[in-house]
Formats: sequence, C-alpha cells, structure tokens
Amino acid sequence: MGALDLARLQFAVTTSIHWLFVLVTLGLVTALLYFQTRATLARKEEKRELYFRMTRFWGLMYVINYALGIASGIVMEFQFGTSWSGLTHLVGGVFGAPLAMETIVAFVAESTFLALWIFGWHKLPRAVHLGLLYLVAITAYLSAFWVLVANGFMQNPVGYEMSTAADGTATAVLTDVGAVFANPSTWWAFLHIVGAALSAGGVVILGTSAWHILRRTEDVFFLRSFRVGFTFLFLGIGWAFGTGWAQYGFVGEIQPMKTADATEAAAVNAELAARYGAGDYRLPDGLRESFDFMSMVGEAGSTILLLLAPIVIWKLAAKLRWIMPLFIAFVPFPFLAAVAGWVFREVGRQPWIVYGVQTTADAFGGAGVGGMWTSFIGFTAVLGALLLTAWWLMLRHGLRGPRADVWRPDPGTDVDTDTHLLIPQGTR
Repeated sequence: MGALDLARLQFAVTTSIHWLFVLVTLGLVTALLYFQTRATLARKEEKRELYFRMTRFWGLMYVINYALGIASGIVMEFQFGTSWSGLTHLVGGVFGAPLAMETIVAFVAESTFLALWIFGWHKLPRAVHLGLLYLVAITAYLSAFWVLVANGFMQNPVGYEMSTAADGTATAVLTDVGAVFANPSTWWAFLHIVGAALSAGGVVILGTSAWHILRRTEDVFFLRSFRVGFTFLFLGIGWAFGTGWAQYGFVGEIQPMKTADATEAAAVNAELAARYGAGDYRLPDGLRESFDFMSMVGEAGSTILLLLAPIVIWKLAAKLRWIMPLFIAFVPFPFLAAVAGWVFREVGRQPWIVYGVQTTADAFGGAGVGGMWTSFIGFTAVLGALLLTAWWLMLRHGLRGPRADVWRPDPGTDVDTDTHLLIPQGTR
C-alpha cells in the first residue's frame, strides 16, 4: 500500500470515527430540547420532575459522547496541512474559511454554552438554563453546516475563479460567497444528515429504554423515553430516506458516474474522459454496495417501524415486553448506514478531491510510506480508543438507569459526581 492510499485510508478512518460522535451529538441534543422544554413548561410537579430526570439522565449520555468526541475532530483539520497540503494550497482560500468558522463555533461557542448548561443546574433560572440548551443545539447544527459548506464545495465547486501567479502557481479565489452558501450539494447534505442524526439519537434512547422495559426497570421513566426514541428514529429514518432519494437526480447531474448503472458506466466514462482527460472514472469495486446497504436500511427500517408504530400509538410496550429485543438489535443499523452513505459520497467522487478541479493524487502532500504508516496506526489507535471508551461509558450509564434524585436543592443534599444528580445524603 502506497503513501497516497495510506493517507486516504487514514482520513477515511478518522472521519468515520468522528462522524459517529457527531451523529449522536446532534441527535441527543435535539431529544434533550424536547425533554427539558417539557419539564420547564410543565405545570404539574410530578411531570416536571419526571422530565427533568429524563433530561439529566440522557443529558449525561450526551455529555460523555461530546467530551470524548470533540478531540477526534481536531485530528482531521491537522491532516489538511500535513497529508493534503496540495489541497490547501490550491483551494484553501475558498474552503478554509468555512472550516475556520466551524472551529470557532464548535470549540468556542458550542463548548461555552454547553459548559454553562452543565454547571448551571439549580443556579440559573429555568428559562435561562433552557435557553442555553437551545444555544447548544443551534451551534451544534451550525458546526455541522460549516463543515458541509466546505465539503459541498469539494463535491460541486462553485463561486470561485482560478488565478495564476507570476511563478505559474494556480490558486482558487473566492468570487461569489452567495454561490458557495447556496450550493445545492451543501443543503441537500445538511438536510440529509439531520435525518441521520435524529435516527442516531432516537435509536440510542430507544435501545436503552427497550432494555429497561424488558427488565421492568423504572417503567414510567423508560416507557416515556421509549416513545420519544421511537418517534425520533421513525421520523429520522423517513426524513433521511426521503432526502436521500430527493437529491439523487442532482447528484447524477454533478457526478454522473454515481447514478450510472452497469450498462451506462462505459458511456459515462467516455463522456468524463472527453471532459477531463483520459482515465478510469468508474466507481471502485464494491462501492455501489455501500449505497445499496444505506438504501436498504432506510427502506426496510421505515417499513418495520411503521408496522410497529401501534405499539407506541396505543402504548402497548409494557404489555409486549417480549418484542423489546428487536428494538435493541436495531441499534447498530442507523450508524452503519450513515457510515456507508458517507463512504459512497466521498469515495464516489474519485479520482477527484475537488470534483473536476484537483485530483486526490495532486492534493497529496508527498509524505513517505513510513511516516504515513506511523500516523495511520497512531491516529487509528487513539481515536479507536476514544470511541470504545465513549461507547463503554455510555453503555455503562445507560444500563445503570437513573438513580433516585431530588430536583430542588436543600441543605440535606450533595452532588453525585458520577451521575450529576442531587442525591440525599446517606442514601448512596
């Protein structure tokens, strides 16, 4: 395996791992908005306490994922300057600004609002505290949007002109900011990942709740959580499936090989060769299967959930506990489908890193094979450890379930550092 292939593999692994963190972050923060809004607006004390408990329980799962996942994003941006210096030299003036904005939003605004939300329990007015969570969610989605502005340009470069310096060096110059922001590739992708994120957050809540319903743990708490998780998953899969097929025609216009079937591939390859020069522009072997798998999860998952919807509509989960393992078994599929979709989107535009403008080979910075093997093994080990640690901690917290807690501080309470719940002294 050459240095270029290692650089591509390294970026694919680090991005896939980071993508899994992002999905859970966006999905769970949206669910938290629902829980805490219900708690804040509830008039009955019993319902208010229940939804606050749900906010804290699922909120800790969100914080675990965020804390361990934020480090994985830093590695990707470093790689632009190390492994892909050719890319930054040619088009950095266009897609560098969105990436810089993403860093500011994620590491400054979002992190600040999240810290205030975490440490503001029982210290801030309820409306202010809820407002902080809304700011966390808004900045989380803005962070994803800025990344997709940069990625959308790489998929469908618009709003730029090539400028040649006196020494013959070519660079892309931003000429139309509006065109970059209005890029259909960006907006279709953003709409699509909203569905994927809701699916991921929903399936985490659904799977955890199904486990506790099966074990008859905290029925009121987890039956409500089950309905919320099911609703998020059902709406998310349907939304992702619909937006995925809605953009199929557009993708075929900008990258025709992605939508070409076996009988069309030769003709499309000849067309692209005439436009960009001789070469093999066909999809790599096996890539089409990743698209088919993503589509299968969306189609089959939507159908299965639709058939199971009466369990939620008629509140039958407590009477049909035996079916809960089906929901637990469904947990991995939204994540596998999301990674498969990302692989198809990114690998499917090869040999281009910026479609029609720069090839992946030209963008490579020229690192040696030994250096690439070292960084690949190191990054994969560290990020893999972060991912496994996050999942282990989330699983541990989820299987424990919520502990008895008191929502109004009084002189007889202290803070449980593990669950961040107020526990009466002497009850641990």
